[in-house]
Amino acid sequence: MAQLWNLESLRPRQREPLPGNTIQAMFWHGVARRADSVLMRQKTLGIWREWRWCDVGDTVREITLGLVNLGLRPGDTASILSNTRVEWVWCDLAVLSAGGVSNGIYPTDAAGQVRYLCEDSSTTVLFVEDEEQLDKALEARAQLPRLTCIVIIDPKGLEHFSDPGVITLDELRRRGAALNAAQPDAFAQLAGARQASDLAILIYTSGTTGRPKGAMHSHASLLATVRGLDSVQPQNEDDERMCFLPLCHVAERVIGLYASFYSGTRMNFVENPDTVPENVREIAPTVFGGVPRLWEKFYSAVTISVQEAGRVQQALYAWAIGVGHEVAAAVLAGRPVGPWLRLKYRLAGVASLDHVRRFIGIHRCRFLITGAAPISPGLIRWYLALGVPMLEAWGQTEAGGISTIMPAHAMRPGSIGRAAPYNEVRVDPNTGELLVRGANVFMGYLNQPEKTAETIDADGWLHTGDVGVAEEGGYFRITDRMKDIIITAGGKNITPSEWENELKFSPYVTDAVVIGDRRAYLTAIVMIEQENVEKFAQDHDVPFSNYASLTRSPEVRALIQGELDKVNAKFARVEQIKKFFLLETRLGAEDEELTPTMKLKRKLVHTKYAEQIEAMYR
Repeated sequence: MAQLWNLESLRPRQREPLPGNTIQAMFWHGVARRADSVLMRQKTLGIWREWRWCDVGDTVREITLGLVNLGLRPGDTASILSNTRVEWVWCDLAVLSAGGVSNGIYPTDAAGQVRYLCEDSSTTVLFVEDEEQLDKALEARAQLPRLTCIVIIDPKGLEHFSDPGVITLDELRRRGAALNAAQPDAFAQLAGARQASDLAILIYTSGTTGRPKGAMHSHASLLATVRGLDSVQPQNEDDERMCFLPLCHVAERVIGLYASFYSGTRMNFVENPDTVPENVREIAPTVFGGVPRLWEKFYSAVTISVQEAGRVQQALYAWAIGVGHEVAAAVLAGRPVGPWLRLKYRLAGVASLDHVRRFIGIHRCRFLITGAAPISPGLIRWYLALGVPMLEAWGQTEAGGISTIMPAHAMRPGSIGRAAPYNEVRVDPNTGELLVRGANVFMGYLNQPEKTAETIDADGWLHTGDVGVAEEGGYFRITDRMKDIIITAGGKNITPSEWENELKFSPYVTDAVVIGDRRAYLTAIVMIEQENVEKFAQDHDVPFSNYASLTRSPEVRALIQGELDKVNAKFARVEQIKKFFLLETRLGAEDEELTPTMKLKRKLVHTKYAEQIEAMYR
């Protein structure tokens, strides 16, 4: 963990670059250089298993040649329908090594969505995780004439299943091993199958405003991002990171997986999404990337834990975090942290902060990375007060995931940092929209040239849809999405994300959507943090039988009203929320209202809950 008064130590160091003009070439150079080093670990049935670079290389070679045996040709698409696990990575690398195009499908997608994505991408081979995902594939197969084979990663429960168009991953590996034995040079012949300018992967957008669009990234655009990030985010072979976000998403795929191949960072795969809090304490990553909802949940867990502690522990935490904020304020202002304050901070660590860091699992972290959605500046300051810099990044799928990044040695909470070295960022003087141009920008949308033309202008600028401002020192600040800005009936422009981020700082709120475009006043849809609100209800003898009854409780509504009042006090009267309603259904990753990064979809929520919204204006 870095010392807050010496964040210069987080500046990146020069490293010998890993060669290769494609993702797979970069990986195979890594295998040659780091053969006996551990590349990945995964916990299964309570036991951690590890794979060295050479182990992964042997496995990927077998799967690659198995795909060749199936008839996969350079340029063909193979899709992966699975949760985040080591096999996802192996299959992805094998598809690329065979010269194919790799596409990920969210495991929460329904059969109809799987059919559309496979049809749009012209998928010929579909990897599925288990029996549940196989059922979706079989339902869609009749409408997918180009699909030649389905490969099951985990065939548990399918011992008696037989289908000529379905094989297991183990069987695919056996076929690959047999081909390798019969034709020892078969794998080497694939080395030049693809070039840097060729299509490498598809990443489908969430499709909140219509059908998902397949963002096409070449090997060149991916490598521009990976190598460029390495120059601003210092990682190395001694680092450990945790893999838990969907590999279909640009963050885990590019910024996590491919960047780890380049830097040599060890990847640790969690058991499942529900075990993240436990697994992070076991893994104790040194570099940790996540979305705001994760950081908010950690903060909420600490807040509730402190509330339940005795008075002595509460007093120690209050004093310690106060000292932490003193140090953080000095660091952010560029002031020196004197010997007395350093001593107090070390005592604060012993008294409380060390325990808090271990409670979360970030006690070895040199820095945290947050992105995919706006985050409260107050939350960034809190983590900095704990002793761990949180670096906000901004970008989108179409630009490889990150276009700006916060420098650790010159942090500005509330800003999204400076332009990454591999791209330009500017503000459109007419609309205020942030524009991006660089080698990291995608090739366009698959099968949708008109959408591509709308997104990338004639000068090569990517129109991001985010509104922002340029600040002194090359920093940028996001104000909101262009399509999300609210103009009230009185003509006042409101940026809802600022208010929403403040409310999500509450331990009792998971997410919120502000309503009020062309309306007389602002209202909000609020999703509660179930675990913490249930604890509140139990502590205060509030009766409830299920999630819905919890949200209807007058005491819970009063609790959330109190949280809203705290936020309203920070805003002008015209920007304050007058009414709200609580979502009565607990939403999860499989629900259409949430994006893959667990954000409420604003437009869909507006439509689905139109009746409740209208009731707040009657």
